[in-house]
Amino acid sequence: MKTDLSTYAAEHGVKYFMISYTDLFGCQRAKLVPAQAIGAMQRDGAGFAGFATWLDLTPAHPDLFAMPDAASVIRLPWKPDVAWVAADCTMADAPVDQAPRVVLKQLVARAAAEGLRVKTGVEAEFFLLTADGAAISDHQDRAEKSCYDQQALMRRYDVIAEICDHMLALGWGPYQNDHEDANGQFEMNWEYDDALATADKHAFFKFMVRSVAERHGLRATFMPKPFPGLTGNGCHCHVSVWNSAGTVNAFADPEMPFGLSARGRHFLGGIMRHAPALAAITNPTVNSYKRINAPRTISGATWAPNAVTWTGNNRTHMVRVPGPGRFELRLPDGAANPYLLQAAILAAGLDGLAHAADPGPHSDVDMYRDGHTVSGAPRLPLNLLDALRAFEADEALRVNLGGAFSSAYLKLKQGEWDSYCAHFTAWERETTLDV
Repeated sequence: MKTDLSTYAAEHGVKYFMISYTDLFGCQRAKLVPAQAIGAMQRDGAGFAGFATWLDLTPAHPDLFAMPDAASVIRLPWKPDVAWVAADCTMADAPVDQAPRVVLKQLVARAAAEGLRVKTGVEAEFFLLTADGAAISDHQDRAEKSCYDQQALMRRYDVIAEICDHMLALGWGPYQNDHEDANGQFEMNWEYDDALATADKHAFFKFMVRSVAERHGLRATFMPKPFPGLTGNGCHCHVSVWNSAGTVNAFADPEMPFGLSARGRHFLGGIMRHAPALAAITNPTVNSYKRINAPRTISGATWAPNAVTWTGNNRTHMVRVPGPGRFELRLPDGAANPYLLQAAILAAGLDGLAHAADPGPHSDVDMYRDGHTVSGAPRLPLNLLDALRAFEADEALRVNLGGAFSSAYLKLKQGEWDSYCAHFTAWERETTLDV
């Protein structure tokens, strides 16, 4: 039964709704709508000038309308008279095919047409910084191996516990929180869900973490590599595929190696086949390539992949199969768009299923120490431009994601790369002033 947002407001004491959509660069855009006006907004959508956000639109385009998906509504636990609701972008009464949530929903529908439900969980890592973003917020957090540091975790108890309490109240099933590998870095985990639900939660999680950090006078960042020498922010994604009822794991087969069924191997094969192009979406910023191609960090390991390889329970590879019926994609970073991350996984995996793709041989070596001994494994892109070129060359992935989206994404991201190249840096002056 479709949720009536006016009724929801009356029943839950909601005074305002944030009608929110995520643009191509992962920026969340919203309008704050009083509850008295939400009925019309639910029917007609909230109007935006699309050109004012990161979409491939011009000032001449008609209004973009964000249609709230009432099934996604979440009351802000830290401000319960406000509710956030994810929206789908439309224009001239048609879906905006380049809009990230629309792209994901189209792929979810394609999987459903094949009797499949893709379920995922994300491991979102972030740093807690000083309010100006200049340094980590805890000056005592200096250990060489700071992962799981008990004292450092408890010094940020107020922030981490508040976020976890909110997830408990929302029914997300959070099950662990820890200090991560870098000084000032944390990770929080909650239960996996259908891909669209995970994307909505991921988008809200980033909003919530930033908001709670600000309430404590801090700044949270999901930037892939905010500090040289420290481990970057990953966003590992665990993937499994189920039957349409969500009761049988189509990836699980106890008789097969790693407990991964033939269909699971084909889906994984799609991920492996399209990995260089996937990086343009899973690692979408210039800074992303400071993480996946980083030298050894202070802790001794980057925990990020450097080649297109897969393995069993070994964290030095791009894909890890830690147990039967699922795999972990370790390529994505904290800058990944919550909706495009899921869409890219579905697009690559469904192509793998369609063509019975072979993931190739697995490897058990320590890729950080012995990666040079693995032959035939493509290297991941060295920079954003290489990733964009790989994406442009991967016609199958572009078609699966949709032509409108792929063209818009390539155009805007190429513009971002060009802007980066045109930017003069202190490094240039320091190294070439006296050439």
